Amino acid sequence: MANTSSAKKAERQMIRRSAVNKARRTRVKSEVRGVEEAIKAGDQTKAAAALAAAEPILVRTAQKGLLHKKAASRKVSRLAKRVKAMSA
Repeated sequence: MANTSSAKKAERQMIRRSAVNKARRTRVKSEVRGVEEAIKAGDQTKAAAALAAAEPILVRTAQKGLLHKKAASRKVSRLAKRVKAMSA
Protein backbone atom coordinates (compact mmCIF):
# COMPACT_ATOMS: atom_id res chain seq x y z
CA MET A 1 0.00 0.00 0.00
CA ALA A 2 1.33 3.42 -0.98
CA ASN A 3 2.14 5.68 1.96
CA THR A 4 3.54 8.89 0.50
CA SER A 5 1.50 11.27 -1.61
CA SER A 6 3.85 10.80 -4.58
CA ALA A 7 3.45 7.03 -4.34
CA LYS A 8 -0.33 7.41 -4.22
CA LYS A 9 -0.23 9.61 -7.31
CA ALA A 10 2.03 7.11 -9.10
CA GLU A 11 -0.47 4.39 -8.27
CA ARG A 12 -3.34 6.43 -9.75
CA GLN A 13 -1.32 7.11 -12.88
CA MET A 14 -0.42 3.44 -13.21
CA ILE A 15 -4.10 2.45 -13.09
CA ARG A 16 -4.99 4.97 -15.80
CA ARG A 17 -2.08 3.97 -18.04
CA SER A 18 -2.90 0.29 -17.62
CA ALA A 19 -6.44 0.91 -18.86
CA VAL A 20 -5.16 2.84 -21.89
CA ASN A 21 -2.55 0.19 -22.69
CA LYS A 22 -5.12 -2.59 -22.36
CA ALA A 23 -7.39 -0.81 -24.85
CA ARG A 24 -4.51 -0.36 -27.29
CA ARG A 25 -3.48 -4.02 -27.02
CA THR A 26 -7.07 -5.12 -27.61
CA ARG A 27 -7.36 -2.86 -30.65
CA VAL A 28 -4.15 -4.25 -32.16
CA LYS A 29 -5.28 -7.83 -31.65
CA SER A 30 -8.68 -7.08 -33.19
CA GLU A 31 -7.16 -5.44 -36.26
CA VAL A 32 -4.69 -8.27 -36.81
CA ARG A 33 -7.49 -10.81 -36.36
CA GLY A 34 -9.51 -8.96 -39.01
CA VAL A 35 -6.69 -9.31 -41.52
CA GLU A 36 -6.19 -12.99 -40.70
CA GLU A 37 -9.91 -13.74 -41.04
CA ALA A 38 -10.01 -12.04 -44.44
CA ILE A 39 -6.99 -14.08 -45.54
CA LYS A 40 -8.63 -17.26 -44.30
CA ALA A 41 -11.84 -16.38 -46.15
CA GLY A 42 -9.84 -15.89 -49.34
CA ASP A 43 -11.09 -12.33 -49.97
CA GLN A 44 -8.04 -10.42 -51.20
CA THR A 45 -9.67 -6.97 -51.44
CA LYS A 46 -11.04 -7.25 -47.92
CA ALA A 47 -7.67 -8.52 -46.65
CA ALA A 48 -5.83 -5.62 -48.30
CA ALA A 49 -8.26 -3.12 -46.80
CA ALA A 50 -7.93 -4.71 -43.35
CA LEU A 51 -4.14 -4.62 -43.65
CA ALA A 52 -4.24 -0.94 -44.63
CA ALA A 53 -6.27 -0.27 -41.47
CA ALA A 54 -4.11 -2.45 -39.20
CA GLU A 55 -0.68 -1.21 -40.27
CA PRO A 56 -0.89 2.34 -38.82
CA ILE A 57 -2.34 0.99 -35.59
CA LEU A 58 0.56 -1.47 -35.21
CA VAL A 59 3.11 1.27 -35.95
CA ARG A 60 1.45 3.69 -33.52
CA THR A 61 1.38 1.03 -30.82
CA ALA A 62 5.12 0.52 -31.31
CA GLN A 63 5.73 4.28 -31.10
CA LYS A 64 3.88 4.38 -27.78
CA GLY A 65 6.17 1.65 -26.45
CA LEU A 66 3.50 -0.99 -26.03
CA LEU A 67 5.00 -3.20 -28.70
CA HIS A 68 8.63 -3.35 -29.80
CA LYS A 69 9.29 -1.46 -33.03
CA LYS A 70 10.78 -4.49 -34.76
CA ALA A 71 7.98 -6.76 -33.54
CA ALA A 72 5.40 -4.42 -35.09
CA SER A 73 7.41 -4.25 -38.31
CA ARG A 74 7.65 -8.04 -38.41
CA LYS A 75 3.88 -8.45 -37.93
CA VAL A 76 3.12 -5.96 -40.72
CA SER A 77 5.64 -7.60 -43.02
CA ARG A 78 4.31 -11.11 -42.47
CA LEU A 79 0.69 -10.04 -42.92
CA ALA A 80 1.58 -8.12 -46.11
CA LYS A 81 3.42 -11.15 -47.44
CA ARG A 82 0.36 -13.36 -46.85
CA VAL A 83 -2.00 -10.85 -48.48
CA LYS A 84 0.29 -10.50 -51.50
CA ALA A 85 0.52 -14.29 -51.85
CA MET A 86 -3.26 -14.42 -52.30
CA SER A 87 -3.00 -12.71 -55.70
CA ALA A 88 -0.48 -15.19 -57.06
